[in-house]
Amino acid sequence: MKYLKQAAPRPAGEEEARRSSVARIIQDIRTRGDSALVEYNTKFDGNPRPALRVTREEIDGAYAQMTRQELDDLRRAAGHIRSFAQAQKGCLTGLEGFSNIPGARLGHRVIPVGSCGCYVPGGSYPLFSTALMLIIPAKAAGVGRAVACAPAVKGTSSIHYKTLAAMDIAGADEIYVVGGAQAVAALAYGTEQIRPVDVIVGPGNQYVAEAKRQCYGQVGIDFFAGPSEVLAIADGSADPRILAADMLAQSEHDRMAKGILVTTSSSLGRAVLQAVEEQLAGLATADIARASWETFGEVILADSLDEAVDIANDLAPEHLEVIVRDESILPRLVNFGSLFVGQETGEVFGDYASGTNHTLPTVRAARYTGGVWVGTFLKVCTFQRYDRAAMREIAPLVSRMAHGEGLEAHAKAAEIRMELL
Repeated sequence: MKYLKQAAPRPAGEEEARRSSVARIIQDIRTRGDSALVEYNTKFDGNPRPALRVTREEIDGAYAQMTRQELDDLRRAAGHIRSFAQAQKGCLTGLEGFSNIPGARLGHRVIPVGSCGCYVPGGSYPLFSTALMLIIPAKAAGVGRAVACAPAVKGTSSIHYKTLAAMDIAGADEIYVVGGAQAVAALAYGTEQIRPVDVIVGPGNQYVAEAKRQCYGQVGIDFFAGPSEVLAIADGSADPRILAADMLAQSEHDRMAKGILVTTSSSLGRAVLQAVEEQLAGLATADIARASWETFGEVILADSLDEAVDIANDLAPEHLEVIVRDESILPRLVNFGSLFVGQETGEVFGDYASGTNHTLPTVRAARYTGGVWVGTFLKVCTFQRYDRAAMREIAPLVSRMAHGEGLEAHAKAAEIRMELL
C-alpha cells in the first residue's frame, strides 16, 4: 500500500489537564448539586436558568416553531428507527426450561434497565437526529424512565427547538437543559432536580467523553467516543464524486473528523482528491470540512482488495462503505460500527433515517463493540431451579471443586443440602 494523501497524527497532550478539569467538575456536582450545575451552565453556555427541567409549555412552543414538513420528516425517521429497534428486540428472547441434569431448569430473562440518560450534543448544529437515535431504542427496549439532556443554545436558556421536538417525538420522559461534563455527572450521581440513571448513552466532545469514562462504574455507559470517521473501500467502478461527497459529509462534523478512502485504483484516488476540492468550493461548511480533510483525510492505494480488507479491519472505522464489483469480500469485514454496501447506500442515510443507529464506536472501538442499539438498554440475567434429585446429582461435584479451591464454606453450602434435604 501507499498513500496518495496521508493524515497528520492526532495531537497528543492535554489529556491530563482535561482529566483534572473533568474530575473537578464531577466532584463539584457531587458536592454542591444544582447550584454547581447552574454555575457551569452559565459559564459554558450563558444559560443561567435555575429550573433545569423542560416544561410541557416549552415543548409545545418548540412544536409551534416547526414547519409541517419538518415534523413529518422527524416522525417518519422516528418510525424507521423504532421499527428496526423493535425488530432487533424480537431477536432477544427469554430462555426457559434448559436442562443439563434431570430435575434442573436453567434459563435467562431479558430485562430492560430501569432508567437511562440520553445525552444529545449541542455543538455547532442542532443534532436532533441524535435524540431519535438514543431515546427510541431505549423506549423500544422497555426502559421506564428515559431522561434526555442537551445544552442550551449559546446565550439562551433553551434547548434548540428542533432538538426539543425530536426528544418529545422519540418519547423522552424527562428533559433537562444541561450539557457538558456537568450533565454526565448529574445523570450519574444525581442532584436535587435530576435523579440519577442506570446507563448513560450518547456522543459529545472530549470533556463529555472523559466524564463518561470517569463515571463508568457508578453508571453504565455505551462506549467512549472520539471524533467521527468514515472509511470507504472502492475499486475503479466507484464514482469519485459520490466518494468525495461522503468524505466531506464526515469532515464537516468538526475539525477532528476523519475521512479515509482505501482504493485499488490510483486514477480513482486522484479523481476523488480533485472532486473534494471542487465540492469544497461551493460548500457552506467548507471552513470546517476543509480543515478536517486537509489535516486528517487520507487516500490509501491498496495493492488488492484483500489488502484493503486488512486495512479496514485494522482501522475498525465507525462507518464503513464498500463500493466494489467483487462483494465476496464482505464476510471478511468484521471491524466496523455500521456497514454501507453499494454506491446507492449513502452513509448519511444511516445518519438520519434508514433505521439503524448512528451512535457508533470510534477510534478502533469497533474491534470489540457495536453501536447503540436496543440491546444497550437490556440485561440478560440467568436463573436456575433444582429439584431434590438434581441437587443430589450436582452437589458432590460442587463440593469437590470447592475443596479443590480451598473454599470450605462453599463446599459446606453444597454438603449441607445433602444432609438436610
